[in-house]
Amino acid sequence: MAAKAGGDGRLLAISDLHIGYPENRELVEKLRPESEDDWLLVAGDVAETVEDIRWTLELLADRFRKVVWAPGNHELWTHPSDAVTLRGVARYEHLVAMCRELGVVTPEDPYPVWEGDGGPALVAPLFLLYDYSFLPKGCTTKAEGLAYAHGTGIVCSDEHLLHPDPYPTREAWCRARVELTGRRLAEEAGDLPLVLVNHYPTDRHPTDVLWYPEFAMWCGTTLTADWHRRFRVAAMVYGHLHIPRSTVLDGVPFEEVSVGYPREWRRRDSPPGIPRRILPRETPERGIPVERA
Repeated sequence: MAAKAGGDGRLLAISDLHIGYPENRELVEKLRPESEDDWLLVAGDVAETVEDIRWTLELLADRFRKVVWAPGNHELWTHPSDAVTLRGVARYEHLVAMCRELGVVTPEDPYPVWEGDGGPALVAPLFLLYDYSFLPKGCTTKAEGLAYAHGTGIVCSDEHLLHPDPYPTREAWCRARVELTGRRLAEEAGDLPLVLVNHYPTDRHPTDVLWYPEFAMWCGTTLTADWHRRFRVAAMVYGHLHIPRSTVLDGVPFEEVSVGYPREWRRRDSPPGIPRRILPRETPERGIPVERA
């Protein structure tokens, strides 16, 4: 159901809930809309087990007018603690089927139109993955990048837990998803502005502030670097980095909306677990401008 045109609804976003932590589960239990017309965009990393993912999305779907979900890497893990042992595409399809049962919009469903304040806008949840093209400085190949990362000790757990089956590699799965999604956006976007929702940023610039720059290899793909210009994008919503902030690139706001781990959000001045308002925008001037080198 679309939000009522002219109603009091807001298009809100949050990610990286990581409810395996009791403190984060408590944050989710307290999460409620301010209006019956509020939508919530969930940009991945809800949890590692299907049971926890279901609990979270079912709770949120009962509270918000509409919940839109894009998968993070943690949902795609085949974790030893999860009773569901599916891998790769089969696991993703299992999660999509579960979301449909709950009434949650996924990247495989028709894109909903936000018709509330700040709209209309087409809300497009994406599933794009990464292809190791955000290489560390001085590295020119995936092999060089991974060798450098192993040398620093900063290696994403995806290397052990995120399986691409039946694709031969994670980057092959990523490229297939980028091709499919780019074609769909070109066909369906029409004249409406887009709100892109993906676990990873579609441009590399948000990774420039990582404490461990080598981790950028697991944070996106250069194949989508022009999407905020190629398509009529009103906002690009992402998570994964656990560095909540707003930047503006080529006039397009990039909104990192993650909660992160308790050890991270306890250090912040702002209260944890508060969704970011995407539409209507909180303030027109919000965001750190980014210039290309």
